[in-house]
Amino acid sequence: MPLTTPDFVGANPGMVQILLLLILSGYDIQRESIRLGTAPDRLSSRKLGVLNMTSELEMASAGNAAGLGARAAVIAGGFALAMLTAVVQPAYASFVDYSIRGTPTINQTATQTEFIIVNSGDKAALGSNDINGTKLGDIANLHIDRLDDVSRFAAGSGPAVAPYLNFWITDGTHFAVVANEPSNPGFQTLYNNGYDLSFADLSDKVAKIYENSDTSWLPNGGVGLTFADLADYVIMAPSNADLLTGWSGLGSGAPRDASNNAYGVNWVFGDTLSNYVSGDPGYIVANASVTANAVPEPMTMALFGAGLLGFGVMRRRRTA
Repeated sequence: MPLTTPDFVGANPGMVQILLLLILSGYDIQRESIRLGTAPDRLSSRKLGVLNMTSELEMASAGNAAGLGARAAVIAGGFALAMLTAVVQPAYASFVDYSIRGTPTINQTATQTEFIIVNSGDKAALGSNDINGTKLGDIANLHIDRLDDVSRFAAGSGPAVAPYLNFWITDGTHFAVVANEPSNPGFQTLYNNGYDLSFADLSDKVAKIYENSDTSWLPNGGVGLTFADLADYVIMAPSNADLLTGWSGLGSGAPRDASNNAYGVNWVFGDTLSNYVSGDPGYIVANASVTANAVPEPMTMALFGAGLLGFGVMRRRRTA
């Protein structure tokens, strides 16, 4: 029974590539899953790929090498190549809405989100952790559509060009939040019913540092920076435990929810003062996304080598 399109909805792209490579290498998914007692119609594509691949490799390593050793090599090769292609492709992120502080109202529909900020200090955000681990300078695109009527706000004011960005960055030891300033004239030219930004758009813009009193680990002590100065810092949200313990300079406006869950990339609505009060109706946004150009790490290259070795073993067996 062939796998249908719905089976792949929500599947990890790398796993889909693995399954395709297995099929191309002659791996009979249906037959092997039936042999293992896991028919495709009872498993998601993700579980199917993992179970079949793992079972074959385990059987080969357990001594059932006859007829399975070569297949295991092909599987290893396919896995390595799939991992390689998955890493070099852009990573696409999804966003979740959350309240940071105060009593913001968040209304959702199937296609858009409304953030109603009526009080000074109210703050909420759309956050994503999907590109955590990539460098700030590896951001390929940041996008959000603004759907509400901005003509009700004074031109150039915070509410007219909201939301703004917060990134958690780290050097491996310290954390801080990097923010842009939408009301800065240099940034306002980038607003067009929302934002569609590359890192090149951000690179020469003012980058402000928040949520850490110790800025000695940052260029120029964290003063007078642009995003280009911070390009090599890694996007990474602090852990729940880190935020619970806290550090000097970590405040109530840091991009985290009431349970100390944080997100590496954030579109933020509201601030400590009243610079981003929207009133009701609020900010209505849609299609928030971020992509990052991932770079192959040494482990990926090792997997690639293992893949070549696996295919080499299979070729020698066929030649013999």
